[in-house]
Amino acid sequence: MGTTALVLTRRATKDRSLTLLASLAFPFACLGWAALLFVFQASVNGAMHRDPGLGDTWTCPLPNGYTILMIDTTNHGWIYNPKTQPGSGVCEQEDAVAGVVAVQLAERYILGGGNSRNAAFDDSRIDSYFILDTQTGKKTIFSTTDELRAAAQQAGISLNLQPIQAVYSKYRYTWFDVLVGILLCLLPLFYFGVLVVKIRKLRRSATIPQPCPRP
Repeated sequence: MGTTALVLTRRATKDRSLTLLASLAFPFACLGWAALLFVFQASVNGAMHRDPGLGDTWTCPLPNGYTILMIDTTNHGWIYNPKTQPGSGVCEQEDAVAGVVAVQLAERYILGGGNSRNAAFDDSRIDSYFILDTQTGKKTIFSTTDELRAAAQQAGISLNLQPIQAVYSKYRYTWFDVLVGILLCLLPLFYFGVLVVKIRKLRRSATIPQPCPRP
């Protein structure tokens, strides 16, 4: 941007230095603004148990108060209640399920399938199923899809398991992330617009013919 401004305003002399300085600072200002927004969104999302979008951990809250956690890979992860966990990590207990590869939310219930080998979502590789009641924290384990489907029907649920990464993507991104994206673009666009106006003014002033001095 600085080189472009230097070339476009080479015939101007009045108030040129300030515009050139602002043009040179433009990319650094954009990087600083992006870094500031990243820290801001990371702080807010971290407080809401959402990952900041950087690193090897993916986490997001679910509408029923539970949370999805995936580490190193998005093929499998944990479903747990952060309010009942004793520390910053996730411990195996009644209201937490590890190795989850398929998930379905149905009001107070979480249905899913797990794979002890931590493989990707594949009906043929799921070796256990569960229904978790988020109000009581009680978990019921099943060994086959038919058993899970029968239990779901008794609860008035039509079984429709989805890969855990699909459920994560649905609930991870909110209006707040859209707002951060808008802010990320808004200030640089405004800055760029101001620079364009300044450069155009300098170019017009450079083409105005100066009056000849009287003899």
